[in-house]
Amino acid sequence: MKKLLLFVTIALFGLTANNAQEVKFGAKAGVNITNVSGDAPGQKARTAFHLGGVAKISLTDKLSFQPELLYSLQGYKYDRGDFEGKYKFDYLNVPLMAKFMVADGLSLEAGPQVGFLLSAKDVWESDSNSGTLDVKEDISGTDIGVNFGIGYELESGLNFAVRYNLGLSEIYSSSDFKEFFVGNNRTSAIQISVGYFFN
Repeated sequence: MKKLLLFVTIALFGLTANNAQEVKFGAKAGVNITNVSGDAPGQKARTAFHLGGVAKISLTDKLSFQPELLYSLQGYKYDRGDFEGKYKFDYLNVPLMAKFMVADGLSLEAGPQVGFLLSAKDVWESDSNSGTLDVKEDISGTDIGVNFGIGYELESGLNFAVRYNLGLSEIYSSSDFKEFFVGNNRTSAIQISVGYFFN
């Protein structure tokens, strides 16, 4: 999977270098609704945020390439009766999006993503106690996924997007985690973003 992502990245940058017509830079931020697949007791989605920078490289009138660098708060919440908490996974994500214009300002987008784990914590509390546990050693350092979405850009540079990220690699590297969770443990995220291109 990592070799495939590398190949796609090289191909996209090669295409970009040969065909780029216009380059815009911008920033974006928004809401994450994230979870991890698999069946765990009392598991629920976590709502957090993402923010970062983007570049939009126009290849034709209809097609553009948009690499991004995003700080993304992910993970999930859980409720196990006598105590509850959340797993907080913080990533530096690098989406490499191809965008196709289907109408004036409206685009469909898709592309691979690699995420680099910055921190992973289990923050929990009960009626009598609370605590934070560092679980970064139990989580894979990289998360490979693919994005699908839709966006709309105004002439002013203001833009909006809704995106779904599907994780393709299992995130738990610890056997303790793998035994506790049933099924494939992969990240998933719905992202709702607002952005602005500066030029």
